[in-house]
Amino acid sequence: MDTAPDVVVIGAGFAGLYAVHRLRGLGLRVQGLEAADGVGGTWHHNRYPGARCDSESYYYCYSFSPELEQEWHWSERYPGQTEILSYLDHVADRFDLRRDFSFSTRVVAAHRDEDADRWVVETDRGRWTCRWLVTAVGCLSSANVPDIPGLESFAGRWHHTGQWPHEGVDVAGRRVGVVGTGSTGIQAIPVLAESAGHLTVFQRTANFSIPARNAPLTSEEAAGYKADYTAIRELQQGSTNGHPFVVSDVDVLALPDGERRDLFERAWDRGGLRFRAAVRDVLTDTEVNDAASDFIRTKIHETVHDAAVAEALSPRDHPFATKRPPIDTDYFATYNRPNVSLVDVRADPIAEITPDGVRLASGARHPLDVLVFATGFDALSGPLLRLGLRGSDGRSLADAWAEGATTYLGLGVAGFPNLFTITGPGSPSVLTNMPTSIEQHVDWIADLLAHLRDHDLDAEPTREAQARWAEHVREAADATLLPRASSSWYLGANVPGKPRVFLPYAGGFARYREICDAEAAAGYPGFAPRSRRRRASA
Repeated sequence: MDTAPDVVVIGAGFAGLYAVHRLRGLGLRVQGLEAADGVGGTWHHNRYPGARCDSESYYYCYSFSPELEQEWHWSERYPGQTEILSYLDHVADRFDLRRDFSFSTRVVAAHRDEDADRWVVETDRGRWTCRWLVTAVGCLSSANVPDIPGLESFAGRWHHTGQWPHEGVDVAGRRVGVVGTGSTGIQAIPVLAESAGHLTVFQRTANFSIPARNAPLTSEEAAGYKADYTAIRELQQGSTNGHPFVVSDVDVLALPDGERRDLFERAWDRGGLRFRAAVRDVLTDTEVNDAASDFIRTKIHETVHDAAVAEALSPRDHPFATKRPPIDTDYFATYNRPNVSLVDVRADPIAEITPDGVRLASGARHPLDVLVFATGFDALSGPLLRLGLRGSDGRSLADAWAEGATTYLGLGVAGFPNLFTITGPGSPSVLTNMPTSIEQHVDWIADLLAHLRDHDLDAEPTREAQARWAEHVREAADATLLPRASSSWYLGANVPGKPRVFLPYAGGFARYREICDAEAAAGYPGFAPRSRRRRASA
């Protein structure tokens, strides 16, 4: 085992696997570290019932290998967790990536040793040192378990969806409670309801959701995608969000009411994330967004039989798509089942977990055998803070980000030389199709490392460049309706005490890629490459 490689890559999901492959191709000695016992990252841990991707399978995959594109066969329009994990296992085997990973190895701390000009990475299985440290820990990997009094007293079983047991959870005939109705809850609730004796959903914030219209991929559809991959990838690179479709230029406000309804109906029937692209300006024009939001609320009321439940499920506190927009299979129809109840915990908050269930502030009790937290993650910054990083002056990343996570381009942090963050805060990341952003990040980092190696340089963002980028990230968000969702995890609002900073870059993937390309073409001025410090010889 090489404990002093050129590069340590933390994580073995989409980002970590590609980073090891790409950096190894430069002739660098690379060591991957992964806390889990296998590859997959998000798709290794999120095994909850109904776990499924919201990007379509034919482009929720790598583009770096045309051979891989042609040989892998997706079975559904939206791949489930099992199929995505199988795909990543196949990638790891096909490119012989496992040999450069140490699995079941959790990073507990990492600090910069300036005298040695290296990073020292401490794990629960030993120490590694490296010239460059690359984090591939994902944006949604630090589970957010709410601090509710009495949880430790619960006599049943409780689980967070992001830490689902590999052996599964038996809910057949049992009283099940789900806390949370974000993307994960919306996927899990219909599946849990099919076998639970009774399912109680504890909702704080109602969410917009679009039907996925999932279905098996026909052989003709699959062949068509494979024949058209060159054009598909070009569309992704030039798009706002890394998806291979363009936003319509239709001005929905100029349409008569009947035509407007017909347009939205067609988009609803098509389903999926393309609904957002059916008209222009959904995220920048309040009137356009109101039209889309009203249509979805009408659909909720048409679907849910009980008018009071339908209204409780109809979002009124944020515009459509300003929180991560879920897609679903029979989510709203699930509330028509006799074994499903909806509890509004904004009106009547959860006061405590008791040994036999949940007690609300009003005193109402809900007996439960199984409690599921679909409460999301400490997104974007949380996975990086968990690593215990300390920079060149011994300052922790937690201290550096005490007032909010700031980076340069989402790729590096001032005060942390030779540290590079794939899909870090300040990058488009969660506002895009993730594999598209991941490949762009890894390729850019790989080119920078080759430049540093060839010229014997170190690099870290300047504080001035980082401050300018933070301001641009804020301006890009403010040019949209996104900050109006005050409870969004894009702002860190789901984690008590977390600084309220809009975390992803909302300026669009294509624009971001152009900015990164210009930075590279200019010689990486924002990263201030400099000659390496060398220890004095004895």
